[in-house]
Amino acid sequence: QVQLVESGGGLVQAGGSLRLSCAASGRTFSTYAMGWFRQAPGKEREFAAAINRSGGNTRYSASVKGRFTISRDNAKNTVYLQMNSLKPEDTAVYYCAGDLSGGDYPSNNRYAYDYWGQGTQVTVSS
Repeated sequence: QVQLVESGGGLVQAGGSLRLSCAASGRTFSTYAMGWFRQAPGKEREFAAAINRSGGNTRYSASVKGRFTISRDNAKNTVYLQMNSLKPEDTAVYYCAGDLSGGDYPSNNRYAYDYWGQGTQVTVSS
């Protein structure tokens, strides 16, 4: 079993930055890939970023590439999402997720992920 807890969400003006954290417990953190997904009101949950077990490979959606950076610290059992140049359309609940079968290249498919956090709200005002 894996437990995931997100933090770091909040209200920020357009152009600002936030850093989300996701603390993991349970299974050895370095044995699974991690992803960040987001869900805006009335919309489906969508992929934002993912990172493989070692942190050596990352993947981003087109909408966040160049603005968001995913990283992980396996010694601290934590994955991060640094979000810069935020836009109102980034407003959503952000979820971290763990993929136990993740290989060298992390998945962007939400159905590949086995465990999910409870989410943290990010609101970007214009």
